[in-house]
Amino acid sequence: MMEESGTPQKRSHWQRRQFLLRASIVGAGGAIASFIWQKHNISAATQNSVANPREDFGTIPRRMLGKTGVEVSALALGGAHLGNVKDDQVAVRIVQEAVDSGVNFLDNAWEYGKGRCEELMGRALQGGRREKAFLMTKVCTHGRDARVAMQQLEQSLQRLKTDYIDLWQIHEVIYDNDPELHFAKGGVVEALEQAKQQGKVRFIGFTGHKDPAIHLKMLAYKYPFDTCQLPLNCFDASFRSFEQQVLPELNRQQIAAIGMKSLGGDGNALKKGIVTVEEALRYAMSLPVASTVSGIDSLAVLYQNLRIAGNFQPMSAEEMQAVRNRYASYAADGRFELYKTSKKYDGRPGREQHGFPLPQQLKL
Repeated sequence: MMEESGTPQKRSHWQRRQFLLRASIVGAGGAIASFIWQKHNISAATQNSVANPREDFGTIPRRMLGKTGVEVSALALGGAHLGNVKDDQVAVRIVQEAVDSGVNFLDNAWEYGKGRCEELMGRALQGGRREKAFLMTKVCTHGRDARVAMQQLEQSLQRLKTDYIDLWQIHEVIYDNDPELHFAKGGVVEALEQAKQQGKVRFIGFTGHKDPAIHLKMLAYKYPFDTCQLPLNCFDASFRSFEQQVLPELNRQQIAAIGMKSLGGDGNALKKGIVTVEEALRYAMSLPVASTVSGIDSLAVLYQNLRIAGNFQPMSAEEMQAVRNRYASYAADGRFELYKTSKKYDGRPGREQHGFPLPQQLKL
């Protein structure tokens, strides 16, 4: 087990939590929620009255989060799409039912929904669920200094109604000069260290979706990150591949991989009938990752993904290669991974910090 920093009270708290975690990686995404609700003929207005068919879910697998000594659920609940849920009660229920069904890894970020997503998750974790959760959020300085990062951390702690974050990750490392900015004197990496020393953060990492070369540049600093979040899906394997280029380096450095965008980010391949949800999620979860993040904004998507994760059987090497071969032609031009080739899916705070216009400001 890793040595834990912070006050004796926090150390004891973390030790109790680790015992609970031991006793006790899927971006299907809220982006496809409306598609699924239409298929099930259930309106969003009736979501909160949907019964929970928990007996169908099975047991969510647990995996080690790299060298941290902590076990997390192979399915993680993404926080961004909670912002798409108009009814706060439904959003809170999504988080609570996920935790109650065995999903202990919760994703979020300071900038999601201008803070609303963290606030919703904080509300959902009251009443004992915080003890069951491995809570991750992201710092969104996008090149600004450690002072801004620490301010964001305090805001995240307040919104999430907690005195510490289990995993704090640098968000959206997607611009070519991001690594230099983050590792510069007084940059966000110094905030990671400070937050750990203060006992406000247990583990640290970084995320990004743009280019494997940028991830590799971050990893070239040989900084002891605990985690790295990256897009992994059956199309990525054949196009500017994080699976082929970044995963091996994470393994070499013993950094836990957290998968995301298992359906290509916007679910367009599903809508076009190119791939099924089950095949896509099963492929992503069969990769050497600790967890796969699923962006969920409806109970229908939650229940669907819980069933897939609860009945998960990893693909064999032969099955995985067959999947890569089957979708190689669709992957070749990046049409189902536009977050790699376009700025359309890049967050507003990052665009503003790097001087890129917002989509609505562009003349087409």
